[in-house]
Amino acid sequence: MKTTNPIDAARIELLLSDLRLPAIKLMWPKLAQQSDKEGWPAARFLAALAEHEIADRGRRRIERHLAEARLPVGKTLDSFDFEAVPMVSKAQVMALTAGDSWLEKGANLLLFGPPGGGKSHLAAAIGLALVEHGWRVLFMRTSDLVQRLQIARRELALESTLAKLDKYHLLILDDIVYVSKDQAETSVLFELIGSRYERRSMLITANQPFGDWGKVFPDQAMTLAAIDRLVHHSTIFEMNVESYRRRAALDRKRGPGRPPTHATIKEKG
Repeated sequence: MKTTNPIDAARIELLLSDLRLPAIKLMWPKLAQQSDKEGWPAARFLAALAEHEIADRGRRRIERHLAEARLPVGKTLDSFDFEAVPMVSKAQVMALTAGDSWLEKGANLLLFGPPGGGKSHLAAAIGLALVEHGWRVLFMRTSDLVQRLQIARRELALESTLAKLDKYHLLILDDIVYVSKDQAETSVLFELIGSRYERRSMLITANQPFGDWGKVFPDQAMTLAAIDRLVHHSTIFEMNVESYRRRAALDRKRGPGRPPTHATIKEKG
């Protein structure tokens, strides 16, 4: 069996570096040896190299998208307790994580419920699953994003900043009702919602139902317009369950050896 000439091998390494094919550069010696040993046709050898490069590019792309998504650590669908939130269908959530049924249409997902009810966890877990399926996601507290948009407006760069957010198929705004009534904040948030309407999707978590959104948009007409744009194409989950954090605190107080109350959750009135 012939071995690759060292001069040819060095030349291949240089060429693959110039072509920016790191996976092929890493794998070709091993695959070449296997090809020579098993007598592969040239087409099979080339296909094996190409498959490794494509797989590696996909892996690196997901790593980049995970880094830019700013998702909270450890919030996955596997660690989310669907039994504690019986009004949320696990099958429906899993279907949403494919993304193509709603992200391509610019539809929205709205999660309502009291503090500690699992909204942020579920939002982040959905975001993570979407990134793993190839979508681009950005997770931010609403107040942080609003501050960024206000700075952009002062620097006369709001339009370009909103345009840059278009690269994300899904923008997750956590705790929308915590935004203050400051007119400038209200205005940039409304412009964000309007700029993505029917084009790019948003996932929003809120502690208060729509009836209390006057805390976000003090102007009634603006409140109704914002709600109309968000709801027009949306899926809404009402997560009115006992707080995760409160249950955990009760379990700690109860101590070992006593029956947990985890399985029975009463909805708040």
